[in-house]
Amino acid sequence: MVDCDARLIIEVVDDVDALAKAREQREKSNRNIAWLKAHAHEVYSHHRGKCICIAGEKLFVADTPEAAYALGRTMFPEDDGLFVRYIPIKKVARIYVYRG
Repeated sequence: MVDCDARLIIEVVDDVDALAKAREQREKSNRNIAWLKAHAHEVYSHHRGKCICIAGEKLFVADTPEAAYALGRTMFPEDDGLFVRYIPIKKVARIYVYRG
């Protein structure tokens, strides 16, 4: 068993500017995720085994998540809501479990 000293710190953020910045970042992220959902069939069928980054509602493909991130960040440095994902080589049924 791994002995870890994990701590959780919860802070209340009531700074208007910080909240506005977080809201703007979430909106950018939502736009990038919506773009991926709209183009999922094409993206997933052509880029299996690769890492993708969606930034500025554009697709960037690379062999590693770091490289995909770097491509998206280079082309859209102002997009702090970019989205990175690995596309598995094989399309298989997956079961996700949430224990709450």
